[in-house]
Amino acid sequence: MIHTSIGRFKGTIADLTQISKIGKENAQSGGMVNISDTIEEVLLDMRREMEETGVQLAVDMKECPQISFSKKNLKSVIYNLLSNAIKYRALNGPAHIQVSCHQTPEYVVLSIKDNGLGIDLTKKNKIFAMFTRLHTHVEGIGIGLYMVKKILENAGGRIEVDSKVGEGSTFSVYFKK
Repeated sequence: MIHTSIGRFKGTIADLTQISKIGKENAQSGGMVNISDTIEEVLLDMRREMEETGVQLAVDMKECPQISFSKKNLKSVIYNLLSNAIKYRALNGPAHIQVSCHQTPEYVVLSIKDNGLGIDLTKKNKIFAMFTRLHTHVEGIGIGLYMVKKILENAGGRIEVDSKVGEGSTFSVYFKK
């Protein structure tokens, strides 16, 4: 139990260190990055977790161009959203995750949709707050979505959520063109 607690504590310190770095970094740095390729890299990293949980994944990146963004930060955004879709999946049926991309005149929009537990949108102002967890049955300290929001805001983008309890969530990430 002590080793597990120490491991969680080290993870928390690493996460808090990452938060402090976000405020200092310009998320636009890093040049052009291909979202599709980055998603494939993240999926390779998550392959075992996806196999163990039986997640069914559909990816449609036909309309997704390269963007000016930090590759490290893009991987962090994608990993966090996909990881959450897996962690908060509905336990009474197969988990489905859809990843898609489209463009508006000002943004490239990446959407990650799941059929998981969903979020009570009356608590919408808490979703992206630091140390907030709306579902407590899984591990975590509640900083992932906070970090994603800060990364995107630092780059002139934003994140939005649409959700219904018991039906799933869609997180839409807006990257400034």
